[in-house]
Amino acid sequence: MKYPNALWLSLLLASAGFAGTMQSPESLFDQKCGACHLKTRPTDMSSLIAPPAIGVMRHVKTAYHNKKSAVAFVVDYVLHPSEKKALCMPQKIRRFGLMPSQKGNVTKEELEAIAAWMYDRFPPEGLGCGKGHGMGMGRDMHF
Repeated sequence: MKYPNALWLSLLLASAGFAGTMQSPESLFDQKCGACHLKTRPTDMSSLIAPPAIGVMRHVKTAYHNKKSAVAFVVDYVLHPSEKKALCMPQKIRRFGLMPSQKGNVTKEELEAIAAWMYDRFPPEGLGCGKGHGMGMGRDMHF
């Protein structure tokens, strides 16, 4: 056999359940988060049941200025949410309620992949994050 080490590694990974089972972070988001959090900027805010991902990450990036700390925050908050930890404005908690813990619905590893993907994707280029960065037409979007 020409590549015995590669074959052995493939068999080892397959037997451990890793081969072909890892979903993309976006598909994990769709499956685990997408029922409540939109990936797009909404046109009708009245029908939202949770803040869109763009608003969530805008607040996360304002509070946490590097990817590692932002991902760690998201993982901790999703598993152990509290009003004390919340980064959104208080009126948003009154509107949407406190996010329920997703412990048992998503693993820490899945959350790390989702949060890293969200950090890289939201807000989209040109929409900025943090105070003073416009969300278009000179207005900030507040989620």
